[in-house]
Amino acid sequence: MSEAKPATLAEAERERRDIVTGEVMDEARLIRFVAGPDGQVVPDLARKLPGRGLWVAATRASVEAAAKKGLFARAAKAKVTAPAGLADQVEILLKRRLLAGLGLAKRAGDLTSGFEKVASAITGGKAAWLIEASDGAADGRRKLRDKTRKLPKPPPIFGVFTAEELGLALGAENVIHTAFLAGRAADRWAQDAYRLSGFCPLLPESWREEP
Repeated sequence: MSEAKPATLAEAERERRDIVTGEVMDEARLIRFVAGPDGQVVPDLARKLPGRGLWVAATRASVEAAAKKGLFARAAKAKVTAPAGLADQVEILLKRRLLAGLGLAKRAGDLTSGFEKVASAITGGKAAWLIEASDGAADGRRKLRDKTRKLPKPPPIFGVFTAEELGLALGAENVIHTAFLAGRAADRWAQDAYRLSGFCPLLPESWREEP
């Protein structure tokens, strides 16, 4: 059976072929790489660097396979190499983008922080994401999670960053509870959050044992 063709030109432009599996998928599920001047591939998370794009599914296993099997060189049809720890580099860059995105959202009024404000955003159905400090106390986090479970479509929970990291990004101190309010900014931020989930868990393992 042949693959369904994109309905529009814009849709077609958002689809790329993963060099590992050959699967055509939306750009939001892929990481773009380009060959740098030194012949090493570099991640292009913003998809803006010049050069031929080399697209890989946004998972640690896919990036490691592309590097190990020489698939970047094959796709580029040139002598390009993947640096050691490329998947780790992608993870670090995604985390930086997510923190920067939170800072921008804060300045634009798309975030709210503090237990009471976040609780209000959740019960009002305005929270697209519940962002919890990874080192925050379990009690407050559990109360907010209980509120999300009462909604028809609970917002996903993100627990990658510490209170200090969140505070530095948001220009505040002791940031434990934050809600990313629904809207286009949250949708854009979510793309990087889901891409990061292919490289590290979005929740600390210890949280999975919480009721």
